[in-house]
Amino acid sequence: MNLIASEIDHSIAHLERGEVILYPTDTVWGLGCDARNSEAIKKLYRIKERDSNKPMLCMVSDMEMLKQYVDVRPEVAAYLNNISRPTTVIYPEVKGLPSKLLALDGSIAIRIVNDPFCTPLIKTFGAPIVSTSANKSQHPNPSSFEEIEDSILERVDYIVNLQSEKKLEPPSRLVKIAKDGSINILRE
Repeated sequence: MNLIASEIDHSIAHLERGEVILYPTDTVWGLGCDARNSEAIKKLYRIKERDSNKPMLCMVSDMEMLKQYVDVRPEVAAYLNNISRPTTVIYPEVKGLPSKLLALDGSIAIRIVNDPFCTPLIKTFGAPIVSTSANKSQHPNPSSFEEIEDSILERVDYIVNLQSEKKLEPPSRLVKIAKDGSINILRE
């Protein structure tokens, strides 16, 4: 078994137990948990010391998984199929995920991840994973694994043993889908 497959297996075991993992994403080192598990989400908020009224994004493995949770209009699907960099999309409504992940207006941020670790992790896990940067709320995002605060490292349940040399990538593009289906770019 190769290292990625082994780390996927270990990560899934922790996610299934409602635990929080520290893992490399397509943009930054992130904290994650099962997006369907309200208790795991609460634990993640405590680790991050984040205001529970601030939503977090979810990552899905592909369009098929995305469509299980949000309505994806054809024009949005076409847009998503033609992007080349990480893009987080805010959808006006969601089904089947805890309200803890939603903004006050009921919207949710989701990214289809394209990463050699995250994509197979989420696909094998079979459900969205919460993703938030591996820092305390109001603290700067760490630009590398070495910059992650000890208090974060000590409080997570599992640290994925991959890409410890990974450097901070630019944040994902941020796009909001209005209820009428129009696409608005919030952060390029």
